[in-house]
Amino acid sequence: MKTLIVFDLDGTLAQSKAAIDEEMGTLFATLLRVPHVRVSIISGGDWPQFQSQVLGHLPQGADLSKLSMLPTNGTRFYQYDGSWSQLYAENLSDAQKAKIVDALNKEVAASGFAATKTWGPTIEDRESQITYSALGQEAPLDAKKTWDPDFAKRQKIKAALDRDLPDFSVRLGGTTSIDVTLPGIDKAYGIRKLRDILGIPTKDMLYVGDALFPGGNDAPARETGAFCIQVRDPDETKRVIETVIACES
Repeated sequence: MKTLIVFDLDGTLAQSKAAIDEEMGTLFATLLRVPHVRVSIISGGDWPQFQSQVLGHLPQGADLSKLSMLPTNGTRFYQYDGSWSQLYAENLSDAQKAKIVDALNKEVAASGFAATKTWGPTIEDRESQITYSALGQEAPLDAKKTWDPDFAKRQKIKAALDRDLPDFSVRLGGTTSIDVTLPGIDKAYGIRKLRDILGIPTKDMLYVGDALFPGGNDAPARETGAFCIQVRDPDETKRVIETVIACES
């Protein structure tokens, strides 16, 4: 089996911007107890989402020292040693942020897919990443699931952004979002940072995500040599975790 198990968050460990459920929390904590196995999460979400969606819902006593957290698609890296500390952050400059926001506003309007009803801001500055959420940051899950179920709307917007922003990485994330980062900084970048910082070869890593399809924000993981498993939802992820625990035990 593998030495490092790496997970996406939204759509993989939990529903979009929702907390992991009790069963997932128990399984995740059990995985952290497996000898010789480390665990990581890489997601387009910002650090506060990691805290509210995962850390706040793990059983007391979970071994956080074996957990590495990489928010905003690997543009930041957090490790635990009695408290959480940030090892690096690949932040965007003000000029880069402005260029990305202008391109997003232009191409969303041109696409004809701008939502008539939104819940909160549609564009969020996550310092190392600009994220467009089509229905707003606080949109209910039911509305998000029906807006772009086949990714066609976001694929069209992404194609336009790729032309407008050739010096940036543009990826689809979650159920309604598009993430833009510095060039070359994506989940492959995060996996290679895990390799370098933890000293674990990528061939000894397992990556689990729901967006490993071309253009999905998990897809760069396939380029690294890590073994990848595509899942439909958190329930399928639970079965993967159970299998890893059983094999390692």
